[in-house]
Amino acid sequence: MKRSLGKIVSAVFLTGICVGSRCFSLEAEAEVKARADALKVAGAFSKDGFKVRDGHWCSRIEVNESKVIQVNLFAGNQYWFAAAAVGRARRIAVAVFDEKGDVATTEPYENNTQAAAGFAPQISGPYYVRVEELEGGPSTFCLIYSYK
Repeated sequence: MKRSLGKIVSAVFLTGICVGSRCFSLEAEAEVKARADALKVAGAFSKDGFKVRDGHWCSRIEVNESKVIQVNLFAGNQYWFAAAAVGRARRIAVAVFDEKGDVATTEPYENNTQAAAGFAPQISGPYYVRVEELEGGPSTFCLIYSYK
């Protein structure tokens, strides 16, 4: 009995605390890696004067699934929305929509598990940023954005 309990305790420490099918330390590790990769993408835009906004969004995502985040943007500013996925993702995409749900014209960037969309709104207000996994399997993604 003691040996079995020791193996269970060791497994918990190696994988993290699990509730249902979610192991928190592994999930947190994936979020940290996805955020670091998204920051690398955003770093390219900092050379053009863009500043990374505080905050980020991380979530699990499946192939052919998308996640949408609402943001408030201001006319006269320029934005870059950068995302990266870790796990089994092979290709992701980022798109921006106006408050009516119409796709906005953006400057796209895609590089397998990293993607970004550059956008300069003509009208201030709510917009929606969609991160979509186009190919792969269950993954964790992180979205950050820069402005100037």
